[in-house]
Amino acid sequence: MAESYYDLLGVRPDAGDDELKRAYRRLARELHPDANGGDATSEARFKEVTVAYETLRDPERRRRYDLFGPDGARQGGGPAGGDPFAGGLGDLFDAFFGGGASPFGGGAPRRTGPRRGEDAEAILDLRFDEAVFGVERTLDLRQPAPCEECGGSGAAPGTTATSCADCAGSGQVRRVRQSILGQVVTTTPCPACRGLGEVVTSPCTRCRGDGRRIEERSVRVDVPAGVDDGTTLRINGAGAAALRGGIPGDLYVHLRVAPDARFERSGADLVTDLHVAMTQAALGAEVDLELLDGGTETISVPAGTPSGKVVRVRNQGVPHVRGRGRGDLIVRVVVDIPERLSKEEEQLLRQLADLRGEAVASGDHGGGLFHRLRSSLG
Repeated sequence: MAESYYDLLGVRPDAGDDELKRAYRRLARELHPDANGGDATSEARFKEVTVAYETLRDPERRRRYDLFGPDGARQGGGPAGGDPFAGGLGDLFDAFFGGGASPFGGGAPRRTGPRRGEDAEAILDLRFDEAVFGVERTLDLRQPAPCEECGGSGAAPGTTATSCADCAGSGQVRRVRQSILGQVVTTTPCPACRGLGEVVTSPCTRCRGDGRRIEERSVRVDVPAGVDDGTTLRINGAGAAALRGGIPGDLYVHLRVAPDARFERSGADLVTDLHVAMTQAALGAEVDLELLDGGTETISVPAGTPSGKVVRVRNQGVPHVRGRGRGDLIVRVVVDIPERLSKEEEQLLRQLADLRGEAVASGDHGGGLFHRLRSSLG
């Protein structure tokens, strides 16, 4: 009977992540081919241990293994169809122990090559309607750009960079030290070439060998419809140029949306108030509402509509950023009560109150001579 994955790692079936990791580290250092002179038996055992660890460290694959064994754990497995060695032993060891060469000294260090440029950030102010319906804007930035004189190489025209003698063009230097585990190799970027693997003996006079210069540039920003305040857009390759022709960084644009005097957002819905007269609310009316895009929508106000009633207009809200359709327009009815009445208006309202049997304040409004006399007499 084949050893279980738990037996291979020397752990209990209820072992946690930390215990699994410690067990794998110990076995990996013992069995890694570089630590055993390329011994085939050690390499085979190392692969078995690694498969066991990769299975048990993933909760879903571990659950399938506990239920169905190794075949069940491979169903819909991890990278490269569940093969942790698809990228080679070097890739797997780099991922687990933090990159660089094997700690046992085996294999050549990787060349780092041109570095990636720094990412940049900017703030873009938008009107409320621009955020809702989308807009194309331009940002003026001042940041590193490829040097036109040398084409970003850093070398004077007519010359080229040469391989770094200190690191033999790898961009890395290796240092060997002894530890309780034996000989351990650490890898760091080469200080002579700054990890590029090349040195410029005849630097460009305009950029002084850097391959880039600080310049003003304009970046077009396509703001999709439906974005909200605080949304961040990423524009690939619009960040700072990299040192000597590397990949430029990205630009992160943080959107700042100004409030609107009439509309507010509630997710994908727009919310607004519709002011109607008390006579319109009492008798009913058709009222035109100006929309955010400048059009109009006729809102039906039924007779007897109270203040605060909500009317929903479908598909007149905010477009969905990642999908089709729009939210709704939420219309809150606000019944306006007149603060001042003419004598004729007051008379008509009092007649209405009499017809409905409703008690109202006297026309003196509490401030007339008759009212004061009546109050003093008790």
